[in-house]
Amino acid sequence: MKMPVLLIVDDEKPTRDALRMGFQDDYEVYTAANLSQASALLREESPDLVLTDLRLGGESGMDVLKAAAALPHPPQSIMMTAYGSVDAAVAAMKEGAYDFVTKPLNLDAVELVLKRALHTRNLETANQELTTRIQADSGLQKLLGRSAAMEHVFSIIRQVAPSKTTVLIEGESGTGKELVAQAIHSLSGRPENKFVAVNCAALSPQLLESELFGHEKGSFTGAGQRRIGRFEQADGGTIFLDEIGEIDAGTQVRLLRVLSERTIERVGSNVSIPVNVRVIAATNKSLKRLVQEGKFREDLYFRLNVVHIQMPPLRDRREDIPLLATAFLKEFARENNKEFKPLSREALEAVRNYQWPGNVRELRTAMEHGVVMSNSASIGIHHLPPQLQDTSPEAPPQERPEDNEPNTQNGLVPAGVLNLSLLERNAIQQALAQSNGNKTAAAHLLGISRRTLQRKLQDILHS
Repeated sequence: MKMPVLLIVDDEKPTRDALRMGFQDDYEVYTAANLSQASALLREESPDLVLTDLRLGGESGMDVLKAAAALPHPPQSIMMTAYGSVDAAVAAMKEGAYDFVTKPLNLDAVELVLKRALHTRNLETANQELTTRIQADSGLQKLLGRSAAMEHVFSIIRQVAPSKTTVLIEGESGTGKELVAQAIHSLSGRPENKFVAVNCAALSPQLLESELFGHEKGSFTGAGQRRIGRFEQADGGTIFLDEIGEIDAGTQVRLLRVLSERTIERVGSNVSIPVNVRVIAATNKSLKRLVQEGKFREDLYFRLNVVHIQMPPLRDRREDIPLLATAFLKEFARENNKEFKPLSREALEAVRNYQWPGNVRELRTAMEHGVVMSNSASIGIHHLPPQLQDTSPEAPPQERPEDNEPNTQNGLVPAGVLNLSLLERNAIQQALAQSNGNKTAAAHLLGISRRTLQRKLQDILHS
């Protein structure tokens, strides 16, 4: 189990050394002699506890308290003051200190205060995580969809979540890959543990290695302090490696070792540190193709691709678009203190016809635009972004020109005739042929629901 982190701030070296030796068996201890060093360690190490002297030479420990309180997840802080400095102790409590101890120090008394402060922090952390889970909804509730394609994704999530298996999620940008990873973590049976996300494309190779595995002090220029990497931070939980296809060859080798041996080594160290982390990776590229091109290690690909989830683009699950659009409209109406307004018939048709190259992320942005710009009872097409204001249906991407030409060889559509009902009948018959008569698969190919396909087949039978 990871040791709690304690930061000791005192301008007297004998005091720092004595406190470090007194608590290093129970805490991962860092020390600082001044405000500058303390501020750097607060940012880099995210301590659980801070023990700071009130007077730091010409500086004040009150500024350490303020810096600690400004962190996203503030530590519990204890102030050390000279005996009888009641006013200073009261001021420290007002600045957010958990408690204070007086000098000369009694290590047993300090240890007791630290244990109480750590217990309080653990309770607060657990309560905050529980509140976050309740507010954000758990499991699959963040992932909306009733299409066959999404039901397939949901079934894989439910099946794989309770295991510790590595999962690879592939799909275009904006399809919801991180939401899938969060759903797997939420349903894993240990959702109270950390979910740590890393965008592998956002960092240079050297910075990515340090971010993932941590580094030792002095391991490279600028490494002034030891840094705990994301794998150690996620110990006991889940690490989500987004854009995994962008990592360089050296990081691929180190990641392969983590997956093979379940240990990491910080940059600049040869000490193996065991980690109990579930790995979920995602990419908007085909890792299999990258392997074939020699840009990604085959052995790493097989380690990552234990369970594969392919996220469908939004254009392939059009029956989900109204459901998603309504959910986003409600969300942004609440955020902007506005009354919920539905899409007009024309706007809904435009939303259905658009190809959504940016997928669900683009749809979400478009609905926010509509909520903000609408000043009428409904959201009209003129309230939507410019790319949606051409309501004519677009041809599906990657569609070959000959797919829309009348078929004169099988008699489905006479040559030269552009009859909409005949073209629709032709498309349905082609989809059924490609899916060997499977109506669910045929509906997926056509971008419609199975119920809609069934109705169209009835119309054809009675025409």
